Amino acid sequence: MYRIISAEFIAPNIKRFEIEAPKIAKKRQAGQFVIIRANETGERIPLTIADSNTELGTISIIVQGIGKTTLELNQLNSGDFIRDVVGPLGKASHIENFGTAVSIGGGVGTAIAYPTAVALKNAGNYTISIIGGRSKDFVILEDELKKASDEVFVTTDDGSYGIKGFVTQQLQALIDSGRKIDFVLAIGPIPMMKAVAETTRPYGIKTVVSLNPIMVDGTGMCGGCRAIVDNKTVFVCVDGPEFDAHKVDFLTLERRNKIYNVEEAAAREHICNYDKMYTNELNK
Repeated sequence: MYRIISAEFIAPNIKRFEIEAPKIAKKRQAGQFVIIRANETGERIPLTIADSNTELGTISIIVQGIGKTTLELNQLNSGDFIRDVVGPLGKASHIENFGTAVSIGGGVGTAIAYPTAVALKNAGNYTISIIGGRSKDFVILEDELKKASDEVFVTTDDGSYGIKGFVTQQLQALIDSGRKIDFVLAIGPIPMMKAVAETTRPYGIKTVVSLNPIMVDGTGMCGGCRAIVDNKTVFVCVDGPEFDAHKVDFLTLERRNKIYNVEEAAAREHICNYDKMYTNELNK
């Protein structure tokens, strides 16, 4: 059992947790993740380690409540316990002094981009962060990234904050301005990562994405996280999660991620109906 030290919503349906896990906090590196099981009968889900505090022995995860398990997790609060937290898993981000490094986070993907942006800055890179959200309310970790970046650009789809448009438009604007960009990291929805890859491809800019396929055990045993990179099958949990963006088959990845859409929707509806019933009982 892993105790939750703190839990707070940082955006609609997006919650940041500090979890007591001293061994993981000591070993984790940027880009790695944990597999979490909320309770004895819960499913296993992968979540990136956004940060850690070795003195306190805690790790930070950021959870967007969109499915049954993430909705259940976001009902937990300080003092509650999570049944299982396994990690750190996956390969750490490859970090070196590239020169000028751009970290791009779309929506909750910013939570995954953040630790790598920190590591890139610590390695001596000139770091630029581009983060986006549907609206101002969905922009996360801006203050944290300002501390870890030389420049931060914020985009919103509706123009309610920062620059109106998509993260790829801001990336293209930097390229068009003549800025020399040596490395790009992009993390977020699959269409966004694909768009970033296509933006940098003509310029030969080294670009890496962190993939988010269906995952069960996180050790390469189940094969659920298969993806195609450079026309070869990889297991994202052990071979990644980060890969050369210009070699990823995004179409196959997107199709595989939709395999259980019907089942996921049914499970989500079940928990939402339960919550409504429970709330109605409390209000009687």
